[in-house]
Amino acid sequence: MFRPLGINIGWRYAFSKRSFIAYVSSLAIFGLALSTAVLIVVLSVVNGFERELRTRILGILPHVSLRARAHAPFAQQDIEALVSIGGVEGAAPYLRGPALLSNGQEVRGALMSGIEPASYAQVSDLSRYVTPGALDRLGQGRFELILGSVLAEQLAVGVGDEVTVVMPQGTVSPLGVHPRQRRFSIVGVLHSESEIDQTAVFTDLTSAGRMFSTGTGIHGYQLRLADLFAAEGIAREASVVLGGRFYASTWIRTHGNLYRAIGLQKTTMFVLLSFLVGVAAFNLVSTLVMVVNERLSDIAVLRTLGTSTGLIVLSFVTLGLVIGLIGVLLGIVGGVGLGLLLEQGICYLSESLGWNLLGQYFVNYLPVETRLDDIVTVAITALVLCLLSALYPAWRAARLLPTRILKYE
Repeated sequence: MFRPLGINIGWRYAFSKRSFIAYVSSLAIFGLALSTAVLIVVLSVVNGFERELRTRILGILPHVSLRARAHAPFAQQDIEALVSIGGVEGAAPYLRGPALLSNGQEVRGALMSGIEPASYAQVSDLSRYVTPGALDRLGQGRFELILGSVLAEQLAVGVGDEVTVVMPQGTVSPLGVHPRQRRFSIVGVLHSESEIDQTAVFTDLTSAGRMFSTGTGIHGYQLRLADLFAAEGIAREASVVLGGRFYASTWIRTHGNLYRAIGLQKTTMFVLLSFLVGVAAFNLVSTLVMVVNERLSDIAVLRTLGTSTGLIVLSFVTLGLVIGLIGVLLGIVGGVGLGLLLEQGICYLSESLGWNLLGQYFVNYLPVETRLDDIVTVAITALVLCLLSALYPAWRAARLLPTRILKYE
């Protein structure tokens, strides 16, 4: 036996072999474990979507885009001026505009980007998601492109095939206006498993210049930042540095609402599902009341021997905390394990059924990221609720009079 005595009594009650007490304690533990696991899984899924937005979507797309009113000549001095701005990690020129891609009877709309492969690596993680070596080939040949995997699937093409690219602007000639079109060879496919795969097309600056009729001009510059949330301030500064010749756009204007929605959803889900943990924790009230009724004779004997009310309170508070601790630990293990199984299970189910179950989201798979700070927050919240739930039954047990209990023994 260890001291203090109240903790020892509560510990022994928690692991009592009496069938009824063991049964109600098991129910309380199961309820806490289930609610804790559900809360951890939901938070992990929301964390996964936030991670994929930051690393996958914003890893490929620029953090800041500076676009000319029409098109402007490329100047290395502009690149040097932009990189000198604090917080800018890289800058690269680009061309971008809508286009139509066709292969036989299949026609799809796309967003064509003209890039310089060597400098584009400073502003985008595109190389991580494309066919190996595709970016190197893109800078060597003419009229070659990389397109998103969903777009390639819709057009029924792959690496080595050709597609016809048609621009919305026509070419004026003495015979009239003719659509501007060209056959492009496919040198790579983008597999980002996100919404980008549905419309993205990348080609080199020279080929894009021919299609957009800009010659050696560019539409603007793209920037990569060390701090995503400094985008608006850096965008204004970059526009001033370039003499107001370009207007700035940031990821906050294109994906900021989505990012804020994910953050708001995480907070909302935590608050709502905390009520589920609270229900399971307050279930301890009925559990501990039953234990008190089972241990009436023990309480009476202890009070007759001169124990204080504080010891009785400590005994049942300890019992509640032990039950809560076991339930929370099992919930954490179950939540982490369920999150891992859920991520793989959804992928397996989608492949087995041949359905894209998450096609309506900005990533077409279920990302899960379990964070230690979320686990700690959930555990502390659950244990605090368990402590509050244990106070009333403990106070009730301490208020019992031994004479009334032993009267009927």
